Formats: sequence, structure tokens, C-alpha cells
Amino acid sequence: MTSSIREELFKGWSQPPSASEDQRSENACRVISNAIKRSKELSQKNIEIFIQGSYKNNTNVRLNSDVDICVRLNDIFTTDYSEASSLSDEALHITRASYTYKNFKNELQRTLNTSLGISNVTRGNKAFNIKENSYRITADVVPCIQHRRYLPNGKFIAGTTLYPDQGGSINNFPSEHYKNGVEKNNATNYRYKKVVRILKNLCISMNNDGYKSSENIPSYLNECLAWNTPNDIITKSTLDETIRETLLHLHDHLDSMNKCDEWGQVSELLYLFKGGQGFSRANAKEWVLEAWGWLNYK
Repeated sequence: MTSSIREELFKGWSQPPSASEDQRSENACRVISNAIKRSKELSQKNIEIFIQGSYKNNTNVRLNSDVDICVRLNDIFTTDYSEASSLSDEALHITRASYTYKNFKNELQRTLNTSLGISNVTRGNKAFNIKENSYRITADVVPCIQHRRYLPNGKFIAGTTLYPDQGGSINNFPSEHYKNGVEKNNATNYRYKKVVRILKNLCISMNNDGYKSSENIPSYLNECLAWNTPNDIITKSTLDETIRETLLHLHDHLDSMNKCDEWGQVSELLYLFKGGQGFSRANAKEWVLEAWGWLNYK
């Protein structure tokens, strides 16, 4: 594969999906919102419904077009005082709620089944999968409760907490993720999100060609790897040069945990490879090495 061929390939990969796909994702969000408004159980609760993930962040690709719709219950919440050691649930008069996340997820399932039909709703470990039709795109509806990371002044950064059916918990900060992504995209003359889409499409193409390493790289990790790539690399003169230098940068830093232990997710409120986040430095390194070969870089 020559440089000119790679450049044309990357130009195609860097483009977002069509406006019609965006409209169908908005339609899917509207369907979920209307279902909750009609629910006797959920309509009286403090619930926010918003698109998150690659559609919200404008890093989605044409071959991977499911939309993530967050349904966040704000009436109950989890707390984190890691940055505010003087505070506690007791100090803030926060008590345990009788209504639980499990109650919420079960009620949401009943609401979706009633509104959309049982055959169109599949309960997964983390989310409900909603089948697409001519009006809406395939959607993963993610039930969450509010997560609060408290600051020393008593204010908090609001995120999300979900409890997978198989156990454990997952915290995230979609608003900070979105804001930081926009800022980096602006700082790189709108290159950053193009690089994210290229890495995602590269992973998909490698997977289609049987490269096992790509199976261990979720699209979210692609986005975080691009986030931890310096702006001066992302803004190289050509896309081919950018991707080549990006892979070199990633290989160098993924070679040792000491070089990437402080890498954060795009929100910069969670570590990427430590803190039990579930992403593997070794898997990322293996994929970068195979990506270099797949692209025929020298």
C-alpha cells in the first residue's frame, strides 16, 4: 500500500455518516423519550434522556452506527469523595435510597416493552438493544443513575453510574468527554475527530481481515488513544503522515506502563489503563503493531 493510496483511504474513513443517519439517531432518542413520558411508573421521576458516545461526540463511523441513548435517573445517585476528603455522605446528610438501580432498570424494561413491543427490545448486560426500522436507527438504551464526584467546595461534577446485570459498576462523565473532545478538535483545526474515525475504521478493516488484535480494541479505546496523541502529531501536513506518527507515538508510549500510566480517558476524570477501567495496555500495543503492518508502513 503506497502513501497516496493510504491518503485516499484515510480521507474516506475520516468522514462522518450522512445527515440521514443523524436524523434517524435523533428519532430513536425521541421514541425513547416519548415512551417514558407515557409511562405511569417513570413519567413522574427526574429523568434525563440524551445521546452519548460516538454519535454525541461526532466520532461515529458508517460501519458501526448504533446510537447510545443514556436514560439517567437523577432522583438517586452515587457519590465519590476522592477529591474532597473532608466531605462524606454523613456530612452532607445523604441517606440510602429505598428505590434502587435494579428497580429503575426493571421499570424501564417494562416501559420499553409496552411502547415498542417485546420483540423489538432485548435486555443486555449493560443496556437494552432496540431494533431499527425505517424511522429510527438501532439503539442501545443505557439505564444510569447520577454519579457525583464532589469537590472540596461542596459542588460536584455530575456523571453516570450503571450496574451491569453480571455485576460490578461503571462510572462515566459524558459531558466532560464531549467538552474536551470539542476543545481538542478545535485546537487541531478539526483534525482530531477525523483521526478518531480513521482509527475506528482501521480497526474494523483489520477485524474483517482476521486480525485477532482488533477484536480486543473497542471503539471507545480508539478515541482515547487519539486523545492521548499530541496535537502537533495530529496536525501533520497529510493524513498519512498523521496516522504514521500517531502509531509511532502510541507504540513508544504503550511499550511501558511508566510512559502511559497517567493517560486519561477523554473526560480526564478517569484513568485509561489503571484504576480498574478494563482497558489493556498490552492489547492496545499489540493492535498498534499489527496496524503498522496492515498499513504497510516502513
